[in-house]
Amino acid sequence: MTSELPAADPSFPLAEHPLRRRLADEVHARPYQPLRAPVRVSHLAVSSGEQAEGGELAHLEALCGQAGIAPPPAGAIHFTGDFAGFRLRWERHTEFSSYSFHRPEGFADAFAATALGAVPASWLAGIPGQVLAAVHLAVDGTRRDADDLAGIFAGHPVIGSKVVGGAAEVFTDFHLHGDGFGRILVYDQGLTPGQTGRLVQRLLEIETYRAMALLAFPAARRLGPQLTVLDRALTDIVAAMAGPVGETADRQLLARLIDLAAEAEHRGAEHSYRFSAAKAYYGLVCKRISDLREERLTGMQTINEFMDRRLGPAMSTVESTTARHAGLSRRIARAADLLRTRVDIALDENNRELLRSMNRRAALQLRMQETVEGLSVVAISYYLLGLLSYAAKGAKAAGLHIDSDLVVLAGLPVVAGLVALGVRRLRRAIVKKE
Repeated sequence: MTSELPAADPSFPLAEHPLRRRLADEVHARPYQPLRAPVRVSHLAVSSGEQAEGGELAHLEALCGQAGIAPPPAGAIHFTGDFAGFRLRWERHTEFSSYSFHRPEGFADAFAATALGAVPASWLAGIPGQVLAAVHLAVDGTRRDADDLAGIFAGHPVIGSKVVGGAAEVFTDFHLHGDGFGRILVYDQGLTPGQTGRLVQRLLEIETYRAMALLAFPAARRLGPQLTVLDRALTDIVAAMAGPVGETADRQLLARLIDLAAEAEHRGAEHSYRFSAAKAYYGLVCKRISDLREERLTGMQTINEFMDRRLGPAMSTVESTTARHAGLSRRIARAADLLRTRVDIALDENNRELLRSMNRRAALQLRMQETVEGLSVVAISYYLLGLLSYAAKGAKAAGLHIDSDLVVLAGLPVVAGLVALGVRRLRRAIVKKE
């Protein structure tokens, strides 16, 4: 039965990382259960989200309360308990939980009475979440011929192989039968309890991880046509980029490209977790099948062959859709870079034209300024010569023999020169301050 992680040993003489013991115990977190044939197992994989362990623990606690046994501790991620007529093994995974019910007793019909028959129906119906995988598995030492297998699997094509070095034979059809469960039959030819437990665990994990991996397939099929629409929109934008350059046209293209990029990123964010999880689950399925060490039975398809032909194409579709989305995102990024380059070139050309216009304005302004300066010299000189004329006339009236006109004529170049020199020095002083 599951217990809390062990506390640090006070006799350990070195400073210990707070996660050391948790990490050391992680490799033993989900050990297989040794089993002896005959045994029947009913297995459920229930999707309950990543934050549902509280409800599951409370539900397990209610079952333990009815049986009078200790419940799993708070925060537990796996639990094993012996109840009246069955053993329950519960495990909490990232996005689902698994419930395995073991019924170790003899039977005549492998699937007439299952391990779930000993579980309280009301408690079973109240398990939190939605069932993704459900399978009945039976292990015994009875050999069955082709007619018996056809009856057990309702006439469906039977998939089977020798496993564990020939110590057992496994038969299934990967169909859901009338009770909503799949069926797996194991013919024990000398398995040890440890081998039986590991084999049962691998078979149940194959069924569970197969269902979890296939969750991405409908999403990939929905996303495919959406990517086609986005791809066509991108093609139209790139074609429009080959047209005439214009600020308005580029702005419209940029707005369309931004909308397209946002839509592509939204689709990617919506499905990226599911697709990456499918890849991981598919890898686990392949690993568990490899661990079976299958050998062919005459006239039967092996589990590995079945998965290659049925699950493999679905996972290839998921991988292809993931690659299409990644390629579309890269193409959008390249188109954005091209459009950005086009806009930058147009902006540089506009800047050059603006600088040329500013240079023309500056030159014109300089000429106008020089003209104004010349006019200013004339105007100032005119007024100064007027003052000089008045001064000469006043001096003549005072008795000095001065011809005022000659004084003005003589003062004209002096005054004009001094005024021009003063205006130039003033301009230089202003420019120097700037």
